[in-house]
Amino acid sequence: MRRVSRIAVAGAATASLALALSACGGTSTEGSSSGSDDKGLAIAYDVGGKGDQSFNDAAYAGLEQAKKEFDYETADIEPTEGETDADKAQRLSSLAKQGYNPVIGVGYAYAPAVKEVAEKYPDTTFGIVDDSQVQADNVADLVFSEEQASYLAGVAAAKSTKSNVVGFVGGVDIPLIHKFEAGYKQGVEDTSGGKVKVVSQYLTQTAEEGGFSSPDKGKTAAEGQIEKKADVVYAAAGLSGQGVIEAAAANKVWAIGVDSDQYKQEALAKYKDYILTSATKDVAKAVFGLAKSVEDGKPVTGIVKGDLKTGEVGLADSNPEFADDAELQEAIETAKEKIISGEIKVKSS
Repeated sequence: MRRVSRIAVAGAATASLALALSACGGTSTEGSSSGSDDKGLAIAYDVGGKGDQSFNDAAYAGLEQAKKEFDYETADIEPTEGETDADKAQRLSSLAKQGYNPVIGVGYAYAPAVKEVAEKYPDTTFGIVDDSQVQADNVADLVFSEEQASYLAGVAAAKSTKSNVVGFVGGVDIPLIHKFEAGYKQGVEDTSGGKVKVVSQYLTQTAEEGGFSSPDKGKTAAEGQIEKKADVVYAAAGLSGQGVIEAAAANKVWAIGVDSDQYKQEALAKYKDYILTSATKDVAKAVFGLAKSVEDGKPVTGIVKGDLKTGEVGLADSNPEFADDAELQEAIETAKEKIISGEIKVKSS
């Protein structure tokens, strides 16, 4: 263990962290009563922040697991509206300076900041989720084959639709979300033989316009697709996806969630009967895994990729109506096996 018991130091460090980060937006720090000289995992959230029931909350689950297992001090920091790369860099620098290790930027938008700050703090391990551009000896690029899980979501949609029209709502029109759309469309087409139509819409061109953080935009987009007869709607839109799920439930059609198992999310409980499944990626496992590697004294760096073969992407089966559909499950399992074997090559764009 890296921890050294010093109660007085812990109290001062927590207060210092709060002051240091006050200019960067909201903070949420949590520590053991004994504190430490070398603190543990810290994460800085993507747009939408904690409570998105999706991407950011998955990262928080990884942080909570590390805190419990390693009994050390952690920090999780909220984004601010309209923040710049300089703001993100200041946030990561503050965490590294305080002794947190590893420090993880949750989301591709942290790439410039991680690259800048990792050079200044070579003894700190940094992680970035959903980006593989930053190549450094002390940086782990935590990425996933989202297109593979999305392909399976497309299989589920094609097997579940009655109208032969399904929808896709992307948060922001960027390559990362194109992966979700490409896999989904391919899964629908392969399963239906081209008989099922996919209606797609992106909410915004940039994250700054609220594509990942506006449930109202997601709801409006889903309602438009439902008017076009879509009876299954898949959202890859962060917090905006909550609006898609709300619209699906109001119109008694299926929603497919993303990143986390949204059927299990407390904030979405009143809609869960209309959440068919979720295309998950185990951000929690990736976050915890990096923290464990640092704790073990063997920090993982470079590209760390999760896919169907590793079990870090897939479909959630919490909804009994989904799990108990034998024909649907057989189709999904067959597709999964073919993807893992390489017989099906899933498009990423």
